[in-house]
Amino acid sequence: GEKRLSHEIYGERFYIFDLEIPRLSGNSDIIPVTISERIITDEMLTQGKKLLVKGQFRSYNSYENEKNKLILTVFAKDIIEVNEEENTQNEMVLIGYICKKPIYRQTPFGREISDILLAVNRAYNKSDYIPCIAWGRNARFCQNIEVGTQVKIVGRVQSRTYEKKFEDGTSETRIAYEVSVGSLEIINEEDNQEKEEEQAV
Repeated sequence: GEKRLSHEIYGERFYIFDLEIPRLSGNSDIIPVTISERIITDEMLTQGKKLLVKGQFRSYNSYENEKNKLILTVFAKDIIEVNEEENTQNEMVLIGYICKKPIYRQTPFGREISDILLAVNRAYNKSDYIPCIAWGRNARFCQNIEVGTQVKIVGRVQSRTYEKKFEDGTSETRIAYEVSVGSLEIINEEDNQEKEEEQAV
């Protein structure tokens, strides 16, 4: 998609563009990418170009119509053009803290699913709040994880459309972004402390 101005800070402009990542199923995820004007060219952002983007999945609150809305974007640290032949990958590694009790449920078709909200710390005392979704045995495992537990999640960023219904009977199509969990492990803080102590000796 076309790049559009996101914001400007200290004279540096940041743009957003949409990156399409094919899935094995034949569908695609459309992921918003935020990038500095200093690391892109207009030629690079030509529709149809294949790009490798490395960065962080970030969140921020947008205040619209007297309501807070969580906005999610991949903040690009590096971007390069790649060959058409190169495999398409969509991989995300998150280390953070469970900040809300995971919600376990079953779909009408009997698939087990858990909604997880992960707080991932970043520099300057900021945190990103990343919605994640786990399936099957991962979903069952998540339902017993306590708030405050540190976990490592490996998965992929996905987009999905849904219908938001309003009280007046109207509805609108919206896009949600989340990390689909491939693997999840609890990080033992005691082990981390022992490793830090060993390194300090």
